[in-house]
Amino acid sequence: MSGEAEAALAELGLTVPQVVPPLAAYQPAVRTGAYVYTAGQLPMVDGELPLTGKVGAEVTPEEAKDLARVCALNALAAVKSVIGDLDRVERVVKVVGFVASAPDFTGQPAVLNGASELFGKVFGDKGVHARSAVGVAVLPLDAPVEIEIQVEVAAD
Repeated sequence: MSGEAEAALAELGLTVPQVVPPLAAYQPAVRTGAYVYTAGQLPMVDGELPLTGKVGAEVTPEEAKDLARVCALNALAAVKSVIGDLDRVERVVKVVGFVASAPDFTGQPAVLNGASELFGKVFGDKGVHARSAVGVAVLPLDAPVEIEIQVEVAAD
């Protein structure tokens, strides 16, 4: 199904990708009641990480911001796999982002703007959310960024 949310993505030159298969024993997203929670989403593109390393060292903040947007797309794919249509998203409630950071890098919030700005463009006011931006030593597969989201969805 394709509606307003996917039309907004198309205007940005983007599409919802296939769900990234889990790397371990978990589901990409689960629904409980009116909420969908995603697992942490890496910036995988066609099964590969386009960049690896620490932000502020091997990866620039600008590159990491772009990767955060890819993580957001992968999170939307996970949500869609559970609810079928992104137009059922009532609100992006929370975004938690992890940035593999060089020891002196403190720009995690700007990196995560890549995801937050995408949610705003796709969902408008429904995309405005609470957020945590966390710097970490290392992420799975040496990914520079990982994002998880929580969304409220319309009743069935």
